[in-house]
Amino acid sequence: MLLEEYLDELGSLDIPVKSSKLVNLSNLLPGELELVKKVWPGIDEGRCRDIVHRLVELAEDNVELNFDEIFRFCLDDPSWKVRGEAISGLWECEDPSLVKPLVRLLEDDEAVKVRVAAASALGKFMMQAALGKLSSSRSLRAQETLLAVVRNEEEPIEVRRRALESIAPLGIPEVRELIQKAYESKDMKFKASALYAMGKSAESSWLSNLVKELSSDIPELRYEVVRACGELEDEAAIPHIIPILQDPDLEIRLSAIHALGCIGGSGARQGLNQCLESSDEQIRDAAREALEHLEFWQDPLGHEVPF
Repeated sequence: MLLEEYLDELGSLDIPVKSSKLVNLSNLLPGELELVKKVWPGIDEGRCRDIVHRLVELAEDNVELNFDEIFRFCLDDPSWKVRGEAISGLWECEDPSLVKPLVRLLEDDEAVKVRVAAASALGKFMMQAALGKLSSSRSLRAQETLLAVVRNEEEPIEVRRRALESIAPLGIPEVRELIQKAYESKDMKFKASALYAMGKSAESSWLSNLVKELSSDIPELRYEVVRACGELEDEAAIPHIIPILQDPDLEIRLSAIHALGCIGGSGARQGLNQCLESSDEQIRDAAREALEHLEFWQDPLGHEVPF
């Protein structure tokens, strides 16, 4: 089917949208994208959202499909729901040119959910910046915006916490101060983001704070602590994570298993081997996967290397 014919079909409310046909929108050439842009404004808003949502799912299921050009175009869609779906679709796209539109959405979008999504999406670019893989101009622009959002107490807490999580890889004093301030917050969600940020910071100096929170009565905090310990990959955390393998919350136990797989070492292996004896199939499967990771990342001399 020619693209023009399919676009006519896509715009008709009388014809149901079929995911199998949406592959026609993958890897569009510049001229084909212009055809989509021309037709898109005439398509019903709800149908546009359904289309973009399905494109996101298709891209997740098949790595050979690429709808990034459509997602980028939809970042300017009149519907905030479509804009939000488009950001989701670009989750794995690491093209630095995305920094500018994401910063714009974080600063100016009228929909809080879109700003939350934009703040989170900037995280991968802050990781690039921390590794010296992002231009200084783009890095500085994103950094200034994220810092301003975190500092602004009038911002919705959900936007501030996602901005904090994204800025965490930058090991600058102001980021450490903001993480500490969020950690001391009475808002448990903001505190949870601080724990997440500690892991993303790659600074083992946060380990004492993390260990302290492993005894928290709040499952969300314990979950974030275990995940952060896995991110830090510090073997000093292993004795504190092992008891969490008996946590009453299954998701926390699974997170602890994953963390041990990230950290490695003889203590981690011992804990994972014990999990292989669990009566819970999910625990056994997670432990096997973690052990396989450790085997994969072990060099010929028997020294484990980090993920």
